[in-house]
Amino acid sequence: MPHTAPFMAPPADIEAAWIDYNGHLNMAYYNVLFDRGADRAFETFGLTENYVKEQGFSFFVAEVHVCYLRELHLGDKVQASFQLLGFDEKRLHVYHELLHSDGWVAATCETLYLHIDASGPKVAAIPSPMAEMIKAMYDSHNTLAWPDRAGRQIKITGNKKPAP
Repeated sequence: MPHTAPFMAPPADIEAAWIDYNGHLNMAYYNVLFDRGADRAFETFGLTENYVKEQGFSFFVAEVHVCYLRELHLGDKVQASFQLLGFDEKRLHVYHELLHSDGWVAATCETLYLHIDASGPKVAAIPSPMAEMIKAMYDSHNTLAWPDRAGRQIKITGNKKPAP
């Protein structure tokens, strides 16, 4: 199955209930938009509600790093990207961008997903058919440049670790 590079979720509208007292999109809803976009990407390799219900497996977020670059407001339309940076038998490393309909990047997100056996819950190997589809996506996405914002860490230059 051919994959777009990166995967692009369908456009989404900013909902009125998501606007905070500062008049812009509340930070939590950037994550909602990234998560909804990721759900659409996951569907391309078989992670659906039926997979979760029938097989008892899913992907959970283990770590996430969001950079908020520009404000979003009511009436804005955005699209979430999904670029698979790496994977192994139990994990996915993904980079996302939240793109405004005018073409600018509102936020970026880097996520580590774990494949989970819900009966534990515990980390579990991704089954072969799904792993093959993930590899096909990775092969397509691996043609893209490494994103500048991927692998960032939070730090203030010059700060020293506090004494124990």
